[in-house]
Amino acid sequence: MIYEEIAKGIPEKNIHVNENMSKHISFKVGGTADFFIEVDDVPQLIYILKLAKSIKMKTYILGNGTNIIVKDEGFRGIIIKPNFKHLNIEKGKIAAGAGIPVALLSNFAYRNKIKGYEFLSGIPGTVGGAVKMNAGAYNSEIKDVLVNTTYLDEKYNIVKIENNAHNFSYRKSIFFDKKWTILGSTFKIEEGNIKEIKEKMSQMTEARKEKQPLELPNAGSIFKRKENCIPAALIDKAGLKGYKIGGAQISEKHAGFIVNTGNATSKDIIKLIKHTQKTIKEKFNEDLELEVIIL
Repeated sequence: MIYEEIAKGIPEKNIHVNENMSKHISFKVGGTADFFIEVDDVPQLIYILKLAKSIKMKTYILGNGTNIIVKDEGFRGIIIKPNFKHLNIEKGKIAAGAGIPVALLSNFAYRNKIKGYEFLSGIPGTVGGAVKMNAGAYNSEIKDVLVNTTYLDEKYNIVKIENNAHNFSYRKSIFFDKKWTILGSTFKIEEGNIKEIKEKMSQMTEARKEKQPLELPNAGSIFKRKENCIPAALIDKAGLKGYKIGGAQISEKHAGFIVNTGNATSKDIIKLIKHTQKTIKEKFNEDLELEVIIL
């Protein structure tokens, strides 16, 4: 019955029933979602959001699944993945859909001799997720290059806000607290030297390979940095580097990462997160705040 209603507004090839979310999450863990639906345009997005509301089904908007843990019990509701993938130069700005990987945005900037996007080259998320999280690396954040964002509000209006209205802070924006769906953003253009841009991107890529456990499934930094608190340093100091619960392990390469060694479950990862938080609180009286989202 629900499937038939969904299919009235969404192409059947975009509707996946009882979808295993481990296929869509960088940690490669998690149970099934009742429905996993890809939307190709705004009318499809509005249709599924309205339908979900009318039948009282929960929804969650998913980007690349690189900053999220889906529990083993799965998600009772509809996971929506917007395939908004335009990427071009419009009116002196870069215009990018919410579904564009930020690494692709970085490469697009490089090919067009635009500097300031090198830090995004190794970040695995999408534009939508990066704007929501104010993604950053190497002392740069998305807020530094963003001009404005277009989103769908809770009443299905298309709205545009400028940079200063995003309420950006460390790994956070206004989109955390609102039931709004990011459709796309525009970004600054500052001409640079293509050789210098390439060199900077290469240096950052090499640094990531050297310091981060890119060879194993993970979700990036698990805990947020705070003033005078670098989680990886405290975890290392506490002797937790390499500590395992089931198939989940605090990376031996970078203590700020938890990795799936091959057979981890979401339960293993969550247990390891809680054990780490408890240990750091006991040893250093610091509360580690999650940077990842548990769904």
